[in-house]
Amino acid sequence: MASNRHLDIDHFKERVSMFENAAKILEQDLDSIRARLAEIIQEKSIKIAPPGEPFILTSGKQSHYYINGKLTAGDPEGLFCIARLILEEAKSLGAEAIGGPTLGADPIVGAIAVLSHLDDSPMPLFIVRKEAKQHGARKQVEGSDIAGKKVVIVEDVITTGGSVFKAINVVRELGAGILKVICLVDREQGGLEAFEEKSIPYQPLFFISELVSPEVLQGRR
Repeated sequence: MASNRHLDIDHFKERVSMFENAAKILEQDLDSIRARLAEIIQEKSIKIAPPGEPFILTSGKQSHYYINGKLTAGDPEGLFCIARLILEEAKSLGAEAIGGPTLGADPIVGAIAVLSHLDDSPMPLFIVRKEAKQHGARKQVEGSDIAGKKVVIVEDVITTGGSVFKAINVVRELGAGILKVICLVDREQGGLEAFEEKSIPYQPLFFISELVSPEVLQGRR
């Protein structure tokens, strides 16, 4: 009996230590977290094209830089920074769930859900498939039931917002209300204007012009 009681005390101490560490992490200054996130994005996610050799994007357009938000979302510190900043905004909005289109939103909403638990403000997650499954329950939205809930939609990188608008339509069909769309980086190629046109609140953590010099954006380097 004494041995079991000792194990229970050790387990309790471990749990206390875990939550104390979590509290310290969640108390970090948001401006410092955002500044560190900018450094990680620049280091992990952005590549600058050599002079005269622009990248060819999926759309067929040329670009003097390439950004892959998943490389930042795949970095432990980078993912923490993203989740911490978005969680704070989602809480201030009174969000009841958080989700977005697969694949960009997947790691982000998972991290936010974990942080929300540590923060004692649990926020369920959901993922929007590109199309409904053709078997089983044939659902297009996986995770938490969002019917009638106020939700925040997240994405890693937004160019024109096409994939996010598709996800929004699916979410609305389930009876959820969109509080805001939040992305990691806006490429400043029409996304902001598209959301404004549809009166959907929208907030990038960064605009690309905050991360890449004007010379690169204009192809002068």
